[in-house]
Amino acid sequence: MNTHHTHIIFGAGLIGGFLGGILTSLDITTKLVCRPSTKKKLNNGLKLTDYLGNATTVDTIDFIEPQDAVDKNQKAIQCDFLWITVKCTGIEQASKDITPFVGPDTILLCCQNGLGSDTIIREKFPENPVLRVMVPFNVAEPNPGHLHRGSEGKLTIEIDDKHNLAIETLAANMNTPLMPVDTTMEMRALLWAKLQLNLGNSVNALANIPVKKMLEQRYYRLVIAALMKELLLVTNSLHITLPKLTALPAKYIPFVLSLPNFLFNLVANKMLAIDPTVRTSMWWDLSQGKKTEIDYLNGSIVNSGKTIGTASPVNTTIINLIKQIEKDNELNIPRKGISSQELYKKVKASKA
Repeated sequence: MNTHHTHIIFGAGLIGGFLGGILTSLDITTKLVCRPSTKKKLNNGLKLTDYLGNATTVDTIDFIEPQDAVDKNQKAIQCDFLWITVKCTGIEQASKDITPFVGPDTILLCCQNGLGSDTIIREKFPENPVLRVMVPFNVAEPNPGHLHRGSEGKLTIEIDDKHNLAIETLAANMNTPLMPVDTTMEMRALLWAKLQLNLGNSVNALANIPVKKMLEQRYYRLVIAALMKELLLVTNSLHITLPKLTALPAKYIPFVLSLPNFLFNLVANKMLAIDPTVRTSMWWDLSQGKKTEIDYLNGSIVNSGKTIGTASPVNTTIINLIKQIEKDNELNIPRKGISSQELYKKVKASKA
């Protein structure tokens, strides 16, 4: 397949690198803006795999720097699609750094977790279409130059009345077994549904163990279920109907998470069908001493709850625990995982 559209992936880490690799493998003109360390890893090409056994290789990755956005003929290098794949915590700086790549017809695609970060991009580029992208799967890096999609889900792109055809065509061109792609006109509800699933991120970061091992322990699951129940109270009050992103409807997920281990193992095969090494992005942030996206994830529930008079004590407790680790990291205090029972006691105490 060939297309004359140009794509730039800004902030290509694990998700952006995987996305850029997919686009490049489909002969879609794609350039990556990334850290020097990432560029070094991808200089010899990229191998892409997933948990279902799909795989492909890309021999050459094209890179570009913001200062290179004007070529030798002083012609601006502006793209048709600009994918912003930095974390929520980097979106403010990214809104300034992407300016050289944005032309009058550039479609900006925001790929952040949580809620609200796209507002910054809309304010910076009011004349450009800004569409949100939901990325439901985890990407790991088993080795330099090898990115692995470790869980299920379709990358979903927002469409609106003005850009329906362009986005539908893009999604159809990108859709592959290695990275399924879909579109939606109901992105607000979809992002809330994704946020529900992302509530395990903070628990995984606090547990300091792989996701699969975390889900095998009931008390961790009870904490995640409590976080989800607070989200569902908020979405019900806001009259948001959550779409089904997993085999279970959103409202039943907390119930299944709360089941005893032997029942959970029987009915939740898909939840456990993930690579045993996968950890969440929040775990990676804390392990690298970075600020997390907790304010855009659990914080969205707390803030939305306040506007409608609904308390979210469990999410507030988890936020405080994550922020304490962020402070400890600044002081180089070694991080220890919180056991499932200890974390459950802290959460239970917050609800008393």
